[in-house]
Amino acid sequence: MAPQVHTEDLLDAQGVADLLGLSHRNTVFQYQRRYDDMPRPVLDLGEGRVKLWLRPDVAQWWARQVERGRTRPGRRRPR
Repeated sequence: MAPQVHTEDLLDAQGVADLLGLSHRNTVFQYQRRYDDMPRPVLDLGEGRVKLWLRPDVAQWWARQVERGRTRPGRRRPR
């Protein structure tokens, strides 16, 4: 049986950028290359197409980054 996903927990790249306090959605893809432990999209329709992440996964990852001091000063915590 596949896990159930609440649609309100799905974020596109702009949603991830907003959650992390990033200025641009393209920065999300730079983070994917920089941080091996960053959650990967749960839905990836291919190059140039929509990618979706789970909000709880991204928020938990970001909280770990904050605990480790791996964030820039002034970045806000996820909602």
